[in-house]
Amino acid sequence: MMKYTLALIFCLGTLCVSAQQTFTDKLQQVVDTIGSIILHQDKTITDLVNGAKKAVVSALPRKQVELTVPQDSDSTSTVADSISLGPKVRINGYRIQVYFGDNSRRGKAEARAAGLRFRNSFPGMSVYVSFVSPHWLCRAGDFRTMEEAREVLRQIREMGIFREAVVVKSKVNVRL
Repeated sequence: MMKYTLALIFCLGTLCVSAQQTFTDKLQQVVDTIGSIILHQDKTITDLVNGAKKAVVSALPRKQVELTVPQDSDSTSTVADSISLGPKVRINGYRIQVYFGDNSRRGKAEARAAGLRFRNSFPGMSVYVSFVSPHWLCRAGDFRTMEEAREVLRQIREMGIFREAVVVKSKVNVRL
């Protein structure tokens, strides 16, 4: 009977210790076959992610995230990489409007279809489908300058797609 009691106490103690491990601790565990992730972030973010009750969000500085992945035996490239993640802000800029339709279901479907066609042609570019009463719009890109937007517009026209596309002023999302 004593053996079972000790075994039960040991199991419960182990469960309590593993339950106290936070999400960011689990994320940073070293796994030999997969690699490891090292986070460098503000304590406020860590508290938010781990569910601390009194986390206050303020203007946070740019942080570095290091991702280390094991190398394949036949790979010659460097795998460890550092990615800079700056805060995303909205500024005055330009987007390319590729669709402008009415307020019907058909207009909504056509705006979404235009967004998918654009995303297939330019996979790395942001696409925004929205309803601005009384029209459905599909706009793409987050350009700081008119010149950047015009260059992509030229590429769109050379491809022969979205012949009615135009550059429009808009609030855009950029990383600092």
